[in-house]
Amino acid sequence: MLKERVLGVWVKWTVTVGDRVRGRERDSGAGFVEYAGLMILIAGIFTLIDQIGLDGMISGAIRNAVTEVTGG
Repeated sequence: MLKERVLGVWVKWTVTVGDRVRGRERDSGAGFVEYAGLMILIAGIFTLIDQIGLDGMISGAIRNAVTEVTGG
């Protein structure tokens, strides 16, 4: 029973993705808006890390981990 439901969901998902990629419900033109939103989100994360001062803590933690692994 569960196997058939999972298979049915998988088939429906693959058909939907196929239609969106090459079918009549194609998402053409949405790429630029999505990329712009992603870039704004990434810039916000970097700004937040810089404002909080986590950049020094992150680099220090990476340096300590590398030192422990390399033994130096």
